[in-house]
Amino acid sequence: MRFRRSLIAIAFAATLALPAISAVAQEAFPGDSVESLLAYARERHPELRAMRYEADAAAQRVDPAGALPDPMFRAELQNVTNYGNDGSFSLSPANVGSTKYTISQSIPFWGKRDLRQGVAQADALQADRRVNATWTELAARIKIAYAQYQLAAHNEELAREVLALMGSLESLAQVRYASGLVPQQDAIRAQVEQTGMRTDLVMLDSERRQWQVKLNSLLTRPANAPLADPRGTRALPPPARLDPAALADRLVANNPQLAVEEARIQSAERGRDLTYRNRYPDFSVGVSPIQMGSRINEWELMLEVNIPLQQGSRRAQESEAESMLSAARSRKEAALLQARAELGEHVAALDAARRIEELLTTQLLPQAGLTLQSAMAAYENGRVDFATLLEAQRQIRKAKQDREKANAEAQMRLAEIERLLGEDL
Repeated sequence: MRFRRSLIAIAFAATLALPAISAVAQEAFPGDSVESLLAYARERHPELRAMRYEADAAAQRVDPAGALPDPMFRAELQNVTNYGNDGSFSLSPANVGSTKYTISQSIPFWGKRDLRQGVAQADALQADRRVNATWTELAARIKIAYAQYQLAAHNEELAREVLALMGSLESLAQVRYASGLVPQQDAIRAQVEQTGMRTDLVMLDSERRQWQVKLNSLLTRPANAPLADPRGTRALPPPARLDPAALADRLVANNPQLAVEEARIQSAERGRDLTYRNRYPDFSVGVSPIQMGSRINEWELMLEVNIPLQQGSRRAQESEAESMLSAARSRKEAALLQARAELGEHVAALDAARRIEELLTTQLLPQAGLTLQSAMAAYENGRVDFATLLEAQRQIRKAKQDREKANAEAQMRLAEIERLLGEDL
């Protein structure tokens, strides 16, 4: 008896624990919000991680670019055969005619080291900006795919609600048919509508799973890896934060692609300046102690200068540097024009989607709900036919679908705006 009571207690405790276990398992998967997906991608996306390593590698090249070359050491053994000294061949510095040691250091012309370091700094900045640009692009794609995933999930939930409603309408039609108040066709049409809804459910489930695969692909997870059910939608920013002039200023200041192009311009400018500075010679200085026997008897000093005679080659390099700089500036100008056009398009589309959603929520949906209630009451009293009741049901379903579609459109447009601005609104 005690054993049976213990089993019952364990079973009861396990039953109570199931919801908690289910909740923990649900929270273990990303997908309940777009923020969870973005956090997952920021930490684990391999392409983003690779670009961070590349940016770090570029940053490590800055100091070596401005450093002096390593000094050179040279040893010259004179008269190793000891000709005229009645000696034999030797490689010992103390047993040859003389040994000359030279330590030399190459010194670039004034300003070249700073310019080389400046080019490396601009390249490192460009690599860092590419990381930001890649992240904003990836984040926008995740936000857009998540909006579509939410839309499919909400449409599936709506279809289930409509299917339950059609079941209630079928029961109503069956009762009235049994009373001889309506033809059997009403009940059959309700069944046909339910069959159509079940078909829609299959398609919506397939669509939801397709967007799940898309999200997993963006997160570099296995295609069929589970995702949590979407719970909430990001709140849209107030209209005051979508002022076109303010957004245009933020675009110029923060757009990741423009930042990449600006870093490219800085690199091209410093590269051009370095090319012009190559008109001037570089130097090499050295000191050479000379050993005779076991003593240092003489010292020599050395100054070496390269002569920049290949002016045709240098002019071609300077022309190339100027062309690269012009190309970088033109590329930034084109990127700015394109970004401004896209920003205006997305802001207008977001405003339209917001207004459509507001109209559907505040006007059309309440009206459609009242129409359905009125049609159901009229059908029960025999004042309208079943077709009118079905039409009222379809109207409210379409209104809800249009509201979800407008909300998804607004979320996607918001994601595009944030991609252009390089930051969340």
